[in-house]
Amino acid sequence: MTTTDTEEPTLTIDELAARAGVTVRTVRFYGTKGLLPPPVLGPRRVGHYGREHLARLALIEELRQQGMTLAGIERYLRQLPPDLSAHDLAIHRAVVASWAPESVETVTPAELERRAGRPLGEEDVERLVAMGVVRPADGGYEADLGLLRLGAGLLDVPLSQEAILAARKVLVEHARAAARELSQLFRGEVAERDARDVRSLSAHMHPLVVQALLTAFQRSLKEELGEWLTGPSGSGGSAAG
Repeated sequence: MTTTDTEEPTLTIDELAARAGVTVRTVRFYGTKGLLPPPVLGPRRVGHYGREHLARLALIEELRQQGMTLAGIERYLRQLPPDLSAHDLAIHRAVVASWAPESVETVTPAELERRAGRPLGEEDVERLVAMGVVRPADGGYEADLGLLRLGAGLLDVPLSQEAILAARKVLVEHARAAARELSQLFRGEVAERDARDVRSLSAHMHPLVVQALLTAFQRSLKEELGEWLTGPSGSGGSAAG
């Protein structure tokens, strides 16, 4: 079963666990700890979960993989607004994932599916390879675990592979340009400082800069899409008329 932004939650606990790449026991444990909101009860009091549950579960798992304790995860989640959408939760997860160094592991096809949180057909794997998320290795694949969930999510986006690769090229080029300019700016600030101060500044600035870039990009993209959808030639404008 699936769910969209406008649909009622329709994932069973088994489906939620499979999509998130965790066990049902883990989902129930997070629920008892208050880390995961309770499901929506349907007919025969069967619990159903939606996109927000899946996104929050992905964030919890990302925090756990970063080495955060259960108490630390509880504190982190308490600081978040209670009504965050799946999209906003995904932004938080992206920021958290950026704290970790690049993580590439060699996994079996079955482990690749578990880490992706979904079944992967031959065409799906080919698209992940084309995106640079995985590459074939002896008996399995070398997977960039920081990008795997993102790549798996793009498999359901109604865009051609060519458009996705072109978008990736644009993002990489602009991200490198921004990183280069910011690096030059920060180097000028710390040029005369002690080496320990430089390391401390780098450790603190990394997550802050990433979050700032994500926020700025999110707002800019929202504005651009809003102008496109509500403009004279946009589909949004004609639909509203």
